Amino acid sequence: MKKPNRTAFTIATLSLAAALSMGLPHAAFAASATASVAWQAASADADIDKAFAQAKAEKKPVLLYWGAKWCPPCNQLKATLFNRQDFIEQTQAIVPVHIDGDSPGAQKLGTRFKVRGYPTMILFSADGREITRLPGEIDAPQVIKVLQLGLAGGRPVGDVLADAKAGKKLSANEWRLLGFYSWETGESQLVPAAELPALLSQLAGASQGVDAETTTRLWLKAVAANNDGKGGLKVDAKLNELVHQVLASPAESRAQMDVLTNGAGDIVKTLTPEAGAARSKLIAAFEVALKRLEADASLSRADRLGALGARVDLARLDVAKTELAPKLNPALVKEVKDAAAKADREITDGYERQAVISSAAHWLGQAGQWKDSDELLKSSLAKSHSPYYLMSQLGGNAKKQGRKDEALRWYEDSFNKSEGPATRLQWGSGYVAALTELAPQDAARIEKTAAQLFSEAAQDKGSFYERSARSLQRVGSSLQKWNADGKHDASIARLKTQLDGICSKVDTADKQRATCEGLLKAPGKKA
Repeated sequence: MKKPNRTAFTIATLSLAAALSMGLPHAAFAASATASVAWQAASADADIDKAFAQAKAEKKPVLLYWGAKWCPPCNQLKATLFNRQDFIEQTQAIVPVHIDGDSPGAQKLGTRFKVRGYPTMILFSADGREITRLPGEIDAPQVIKVLQLGLAGGRPVGDVLADAKAGKKLSANEWRLLGFYSWETGESQLVPAAELPALLSQLAGASQGVDAETTTRLWLKAVAANNDGKGGLKVDAKLNELVHQVLASPAESRAQMDVLTNGAGDIVKTLTPEAGAARSKLIAAFEVALKRLEADASLSRADRLGALGARVDLARLDVAKTELAPKLNPALVKEVKDAAAKADREITDGYERQAVISSAAHWLGQAGQWKDSDELLKSSLAKSHSPYYLMSQLGGNAKKQGRKDEALRWYEDSFNKSEGPATRLQWGSGYVAALTELAPQDAARIEKTAAQLFSEAAQDKGSFYERSARSLQRVGSSLQKWNADGKHDASIARLKTQLDGICSKVDTADKQRATCEGLLKAPGKKA
C-alpha cells in the first residue's frame, strides 16, 4: 500500500475541542440525535441539473460532496464535520449534493466536475460557477469560515486568481479564499501542478501586508509543493526565517497545522537540500512544533497522529524508501506503537476507525514495526464496514516483506469482498497488478481475473469514465508489461477479442470507446 495522502486522510479530522477553543458552548456543536445534513443524492446529470435548478430558484449556492463508502477521509467526514450542528445549520442556506462514487453515473459526473480523489467538496454558485474547493486538511472552524465566504457572495476562485495574477487589488477575504483553496483537489484546473510552487510564491508576495496568516500559508504551501526542490522556488534566508518563526510560535504553528504535518519532509528537503547543521536545526525546530501539536487537545486524534507521522517522515528523511527496518530513535518507535494501541483500544465509532486505524498501521510499518501493523489491521477486519480496504493494506505489507503468496491471498480476498462497480474495478486492478508482478507464471489466473474485470466493466455504463477508466487502464498497462516479451500473446489475444466485443457497444461520447479500445493497444500501434 502506498503512503497515505495525509492531506486526504485529515480531510475531516475535526474536533469538538477545536470548536470549544473558539469560546463557543458545547451545545452549539453537538448535533441532536435527529439533526443531519439534508443531502440530495445524485447519480446522473438529471439529478445535478435538478439541484442547480432548485439552487437558482432559491438563490442558494450548491455544495457538492464526492466520496465513497471505504474511503478513510470520507468516513472521518461522517464521524465529525457532517455531524456538527454548526455545519448542519450552514447547509440550510445551501443545496447539499452527495455523489457516491459507486452510484450508477458517479464516474461520469466525476468527469463533468473534474473530481478524481475521494473526498472532494466543491462550493458552486447557483448558476454553476465554481466558487471554491473546500480544504479538508484544515480544522472545522476554518472549513466553516471558508464556507461562509462563499455564502456571503464570494466570487468564483478562477476570477479571483485572475485578478491576483494581474496585480489587481483583492480584499482580505479574497486572499483568504486563495490561501485556503484546496489546491490538492483542484486537479490542475487553475494551474498545472508543475507551475504551482511558482504561482503560490507569487501570490504570497502579492498578499503581503493584507492578511499575515494567509501570506504565511501561501509561502508554506509553496515550499511544501516544491517537489524536493525541483519546483523552481527560490529559497532565501528570509523564507528560512519565516518557517523557523512559524515553528517556534504555538499560535502560528497551530494555525498552519495542516501544512506543517502534511508537508514536513518536503519543506525540510526544499529549505535544506543536503544533510548538515542547517537541516539538523530545522528538523529540531519541527520536532518541537510537532510534539506540541501531538499534545494539542483541540486537534482530533487523526491530526495528532498525523503530527506523529510527520516526525517519522523526518526521521526517515535520509533513509531509503525501501528500507523495512530503519534505525529510528527507540523513544519515537515506542510513541508510534503506543499511539496505535491507544487508537485501537479507544475508538468505537466505525467511521473513525476506518480513517484512523489504516493510518496508524501505515506509520507502524514506516517505523519498522511490521508485526504490529499486521496485527492491528487483522484485528480490525471484523470491526470495519469495508474490510477489503484493510485487506489490501495487509497485502501491501506482505508484499514489501517478500511474502508473495500471502500478499496475493490478501489481494485476492480484498477484490472478492469489495463492493460497488467503481470500487471493484479499482480493487481488481490492484489484484491484477499484483498477480503480474508476483506470479507472472500463473497465466491462467491472470487471464481469468482480467476477463472477469472486463465483464464487470461491460455491465456498468460509467466504466470508461474517471476513476473506473483509470482502473481499467492500470489493468491494460499491467497486462502489456507482463507480455513485454511476447510469451503471453495467446492470453492477450483472447482478452483483446473479449474487449473488442465490449468496446463496440460502448458509447462514443466523451471518448469512452477510444478509452476502451486503447486498453490493450500495443505501444506504437493505432487502435
